[in-house]
Amino acid sequence: MSRIVVFGVTGYAGGHITAELLDRGHAVVGVARDTTQAAAREGLELRPGSIHDPAFRTEAVKGADAVVVALPAHPADGPDLEIAVPGLLEAVAGARLGVVGGAASLLATEGGPRVLDTLPEEYKPEAEAHARVLDALRRANTTVDWFYLSPALSFGSWNPGERTGKFRLGTDVLVTDANGNSEISGADYATAVVDEIEKPAHHRTRFTVGY
Repeated sequence: MSRIVVFGVTGYAGGHITAELLDRGHAVVGVARDTTQAAAREGLELRPGSIHDPAFRTEAVKGADAVVVALPAHPADGPDLEIAVPGLLEAVAGARLGVVGGAASLLATEGGPRVLDTLPEEYKPEAEAHARVLDALRRANTTVDWFYLSPALSFGSWNPGERTGKFRLGTDVLVTDANGNSEISGADYATAVVDEIEKPAHHRTRFTVGY
């Protein structure tokens, strides 16, 4: 059993990842600014706080085997996630760091444009902010073993899907099915995250998952 800290425990991705971790017997410290929205479960410790608070951040990740960040990159009521990256890398020290990424920094097709460059303008602020988080991780002079998992394009509470246990991993190109759709359910995305924590295969890099 490992001790895993999940920033964003009350969110869509964070909630699924927390459930998957608990189902596999891990102890989870779930962090959110308001933890009252999170359901109590055995093995789950809830801590209200912000990833942007240096003292809280350091205390929250102390003794963790892994840390998962499942937060918006460009929230409407706070600083961009990118700003927290340097301090977070310093705080996690020897723990594994997993970041729930965005799909927009992926290539739409092999050799093609980025997904970001094909999006409507209203979706670009969050997409660009997620791309900057990945850039910050790649630029960092750190020994932290991090990974950034980009989901399929249609990933979110509006398209929850079902657990299938069958999905494909990729690197920098959007994963699509035979009909050109790019989807992954919350449960299957969480499975991919926890698989990577339990059996590390991607080190200081981004990868992606879809059907």
